[in-house]
Amino acid sequence: MQSELPTIYSITEDEIDLDALLAAITLESTGAAAIFTGMVRGVTRRDDPHETVYLEYESYVPMAEAKMKQVADEIRAKWPVIEGIAIVQRIGRLYPKTPTVLIACTAAHRDTGVFDAARYGIDRLKEIVPVWKKEVGPNGEEWVEGDYIPKPGE
Repeated sequence: MQSELPTIYSITEDEIDLDALLAAITLESTGAAAIFTGMVRGVTRRDDPHETVYLEYESYVPMAEAKMKQVADEIRAKWPVIEGIAIVQRIGRLYPKTPTVLIACTAAHRDTGVFDAARYGIDRLKEIVPVWKKEVGPNGEEWVEGDYIPKPGE
């Protein structure tokens, strides 16, 4: 049955359409959806507080989508009750208050790990999916690096 379960993963320059994605990963048996959406902050208050005018996201799409599939496969291995999965990352120039990434997981019930599965999805995306972010503000621009170093085979 697993091959019949809806799984979406994509890199896009288009707006993220939550309603369409949720409809695509919802089955007749779905009773719960956990959704995480990351957004562009106009003001960052932690570490080095600063203003952001826009973010510029880039990606090597074939590799990124292969890694997104890997994340979806890992979610299914850890939470076999998950019905639908959507993993979408926007690229291009994105301004404050704009959704940049969406992770959604559906299941029959809320107490089946659906929240944990969505959290795992965004954490793994940040770890292994090759997406690069340049932050542009009034004081210049800077490529933002994560602190995760993939292990061999990831």
